[in-house]
Amino acid sequence: MKDKIWLSSPHMGGTEQQFVQEAFDTNWIAPLGPNVNGFEQDLELFLGDDVHVAALSSGTAGLHLGLVLLGVKAGDEVICQSMTFSATANPITYVGATPVFVDSETDTWNMSPQLMEEAIKDRIAKGKKPKAIIPVHLYGMPAKMDEIMAIARRYEIPVLEDAAEALGSSIDGRRCGAFGDIGVLSFNGNKIITTSGGGALVSKNAKVAEDARFLATQARDAAPHYQHSQIGYNYRMSNLCAGVGRGQMEVLAKRVEQRRNVYAQYENYFAGKKGITLLQEPAGYFSNRWLSTILIESSVAGFSREDLRLALEQENIESRPLWKPMHLQPVFDGCAFYGDGIAERLFADGLCLPSGSNLADADMARIFKAIEKVIGQ
Repeated sequence: MKDKIWLSSPHMGGTEQQFVQEAFDTNWIAPLGPNVNGFEQDLELFLGDDVHVAALSSGTAGLHLGLVLLGVKAGDEVICQSMTFSATANPITYVGATPVFVDSETDTWNMSPQLMEEAIKDRIAKGKKPKAIIPVHLYGMPAKMDEIMAIARRYEIPVLEDAAEALGSSIDGRRCGAFGDIGVLSFNGNKIITTSGGGALVSKNAKVAEDARFLATQARDAAPHYQHSQIGYNYRMSNLCAGVGRGQMEVLAKRVEQRRNVYAQYENYFAGKKGITLLQEPAGYFSNRWLSTILIESSVAGFSREDLRLALEQENIESRPLWKPMHLQPVFDGCAFYGDGIAERLFADGLCLPSGSNLADADMARIFKAIEKVIGQ
């Protein structure tokens, strides 16, 4: 059996162990400590825009806390991008609210601003003004945040920006994660940098970040005994994981460059091949290319997304379909959806290809050889 080529595997930079060892040497084996503080500062410096960061146990925790901090409660509705991973939508249900799903547009595959506004108008007409909006930067490609934020401001609805896949991406030089009222990052094992498991909440409001840290440590009041006036959560990042994150931040720019190089190789390989398209960056947009993705128009290409996925699997190469839209998921059956079929087409025709920053030339050669068995020279 040939070695597995993973879709997106962790890639250490070399200094992570030094920060982790320091945590052991100083006995900071806890969900707080110098590495947590240092990691938050590293992220604040990288993101710019005078943001404040709270390091958490996962991106999902960040989305949950974001909804709590925005005042979303049971019975409320939250507009959510349909084309995304379930972790974007699940926290809406954690607070007892209901997701209202919005379709994608073709330029970025992210939430359509026009359909988003249509959803807002219709929900207001039905007596249910949405309490928040959650756009996602799919596969590292920034959503149309300028349009989304302008519409959100017009209707006075806060934006919870899911930038879990987009650390290092930007629009006109402004980093993803810093556009919304609250932003969320993920450092899961498959992300562009990892803390093995972890995430962060981002806000330009220092008190929001402070409140996030408070809620993430069981909302313990300032008292000599254990006193709690609010419901809290065990969501703080560990000092050990943050040590890994500090080392990873040192190579983030390199990881973005490496992922973009993988995308460039796919772009070059598929150039001129009929029925296959790649997602291009709109003017001013910069994607970290967390995952390289293609759309296969089977009637033109002569083969389907599934034909190619199975051929790669036969060679022990991992690939996967694009996210199955949330409005098609059984768990969200019955939720409102505003769309025109874009997300469904993306799911039917789209494939994520191996995109890791640690892919060697020999790995890429194996991938192309496997693809050639399906599409020919």
